Amino acid sequence: MVNSFIKSGISFCLFIGLLACSGEDDSQNQVTIIDRIPTEGTNGFYISNRQPLMPSSLIKLPVGAVKPEGFLKEYLIRQKNGLTGNLGKISAWLQKDNNAWLSEDGTGEWGWEEVPYWLKGYANIGYIMEDQEMIDEAKIWIESVLNSQRENGDFGPKIMDGEHPDFWAKMIMLYCLQSYYEYSQDQRVIDLMSNYFRYELSVPDEEFLEGYWQQLRGGDNLHSVIWLYNRTGDEFLLELAEKVHRNTSNWGGRDLPMDQVKNYFEVRDGGEVPDWYRDQVDWHNVNHAQAFREPAQYYLLSKNEQDLQASYENFEIIREHFGQVPGGMFGADENARPGYADPRQGVETCGMVEQMNSDEHLLRITGDPFWADHAEEVAFNTYPAAVMPDFKALHYITSPNMVLLDAENHYPGISNKGPFLMMNPFSSRCCQHNHSQGWPYFIENLWMATPDNGVVAAIYGASKVEVKVGDGSLVKIEENTNYPFEEEISFTVNTPKEVAFPLYLRIPAWAKNASIKVNGQLLKENISGIGFAKINRKWADGDHITLMLPMEIELKEWEKNSNSLSVNRGPLTYSLKIREKHYKKESDETAQWDSKWQKGADTKKWPSWEIHPVTDWNYTLVIDENDPLSSFEVMKGRWPRSNFPFTVEEVPIKIVAKAVQIPEWTLDENGLVGELKDLPKTSDQEVTEVTLIPMGAARLRISAFPHINDKPKTND
Repeated sequence: MVNSFIKSGISFCLFIGLLACSGEDDSQNQVTIIDRIPTEGTNGFYISNRQPLMPSSLIKLPVGAVKPEGFLKEYLIRQKNGLTGNLGKISAWLQKDNNAWLSEDGTGEWGWEEVPYWLKGYANIGYIMEDQEMIDEAKIWIESVLNSQRENGDFGPKIMDGEHPDFWAKMIMLYCLQSYYEYSQDQRVIDLMSNYFRYELSVPDEEFLEGYWQQLRGGDNLHSVIWLYNRTGDEFLLELAEKVHRNTSNWGGRDLPMDQVKNYFEVRDGGEVPDWYRDQVDWHNVNHAQAFREPAQYYLLSKNEQDLQASYENFEIIREHFGQVPGGMFGADENARPGYADPRQGVETCGMVEQMNSDEHLLRITGDPFWADHAEEVAFNTYPAAVMPDFKALHYITSPNMVLLDAENHYPGISNKGPFLMMNPFSSRCCQHNHSQGWPYFIENLWMATPDNGVVAAIYGASKVEVKVGDGSLVKIEENTNYPFEEEISFTVNTPKEVAFPLYLRIPAWAKNASIKVNGQLLKENISGIGFAKINRKWADGDHITLMLPMEIELKEWEKNSNSLSVNRGPLTYSLKIREKHYKKESDETAQWDSKWQKGADTKKWPSWEIHPVTDWNYTLVIDENDPLSSFEVMKGRWPRSNFPFTVEEVPIKIVAKAVQIPEWTLDENGLVGELKDLPKTSDQEVTEVTLIPMGAARLRISAFPHINDKPKTND
């Protein structure tokens, strides 16, 4: 602040004098940079962790408190008009006839994870968008669940996992009930969950969470137990939390016996299982993205720092061996397999949205802005390209490097046999239903309450929030931005009276020389590094905050993946622009084996798509070693009229780069882009210019560029 006045030619002494004359307390204009938001207090308006749990770091606002604007709103509109809004009419698992989720006795042909997977996103889109049609449809399922509880406390479908009760699908439905409670305050949710958890407590340990999926994913059950405890204070829930953790797979385990590693695995070329493979209890991509956080969830009760550290280590371990690629995810195109770590390995769409959900959980648990950075990395770079722009089809596997999406079998390059790369509207039991949670949950976590009765812009995106702060005043803050494509984020405070409260702005790890203005006055500049900027002042109606996050091009070398290179600008990673040609296919002829349409569904209205490259893709970048950034030129265009920036045609920003072809880089015998390790380190081709576009807009993409040693010749 002082530096800004000096630059304006005003002395520091005069500045102090002006403040004294105005009578304004300097503390009202302070911006303080902190690593974490303090947790000494307890928010007076939103439910926080009760004793003896660890204090809440950040507090989720009720569903509907945050409303999306800009492309985030457009995403929800497209979801409603696409698969999410129409699965109830085409998915066999969502048909109401003979559905165990709607039956009085818990029996029926359809009754596992698909309904709650879909409802997590579908209902929350309705609540967020105040869409009565969606709310009413969701209420049919919610009412049935609320009326399904049996005398022993169990509810919903009577599902068995072998000889034991299956608790997995109900873990997902508990998420749905919690969102409904936030929306409606319906006491029946509290009653059902209390009775159900008493039932869980009564189940002997040898019958509780016995089975592959439910044992690995017990962290979701634990989340709901803690959620209810914070609302009722019933001490039996703490006993149940211990039981859930005790019977959940050991996500903190290291150097495990191989018979405790749960997933199917294979080693390339029949090699030995590496020792490090025993440092995770499971390497299935969705299980890991969803369940690696469980020790940190238990940390809220145990208060043991080793539990918290275990989740951080889990995150790092899978990325150390399979995540040396851009986009935030890792190569486990079902299960991570030793020997398969090239950027052509991918992740399920389920894995992406579960990773985002885990990041959001961990952000609230720890207050560590790292998890917000990572949620953005996945949401903006990997997830958008997994789904067609109209949200009417998606593919099972998405990779950093993929140049052909077709209906062929790519095994063993991809671990599953079948058409797992093409865009299909309904060709998988999990992803087509589960993907619906990604954007609504992301939007709900843009803003969070803080323990000191403040509010934090935790994840950035155009939005409006209504939140109680300070003395309990309900304020509205509007966030106006085209982030992550643009550098400026502006906020406008609307309040019926002046109210003092702290407003926190997250500073991303990639940020350098960020600055903050309030009502046009520069309060802080040269902000760099991860953390939060705390603005503590008495806010008046119409106060305006501007956060500038300058975005510079940064190069990332992936040493453990053949020294490949990726290009970042701010939170966006960039991929080679490849012109796409779309080929329409009949969905009922190109589906995976577990595709099940409702009887009478018109598959002609829901085609599948192959996407083929029209332009060459086998390029790598040519970098000036003495001045790397001179090899790139940023080209900014107009914001798309569609308000949807994630397509090749409508991206509002591009980068022109120098590149050279590698003729030896072709599709391999499995029909996949050739692996980097097999490529030559030189090229005799002439240097040319190519265009890079945001990775999330590139359904065909090269995002990890091969390393070459020699400087190629130019055509000068």
